[in-house]
Amino acid sequence: MTSIFHLTTRTDWEQARNNGEHVAPSLHEEGFIHCCTEEQMPEILRRYYQGSSDVIALRIDTSRLESMLVYEWSPALAQTFPHVYGPINVDSVTEVLAMAS
Repeated sequence: MTSIFHLTTRTDWEQARNNGEHVAPSLHEEGFIHCCTEEQMPEILRRYYQGSSDVIALRIDTSRLESMLVYEWSPALAQTFPHVYGPINVDSVTEVLAMAS
């Protein structure tokens, strides 16, 4: 199983569970949902979520993901990141991890 991770809030995850899918604001603003690998998570937490207390990481089984997954280069971070082009179906999420920022 190949996993990617999406950082979000516990509140947004609860709403997604009720709706059957997670739709991050970036899907409407940029056309995709930002994700990362396990190795990239510490830097993403430090850079974008420092001081946040409600952050969780969704472990996503990419074989269960219904939306298109594309790995794309980020010039700002000089790395390739997984992007999900559509909602994240909740049954693709295999684990929810509390994150300390």
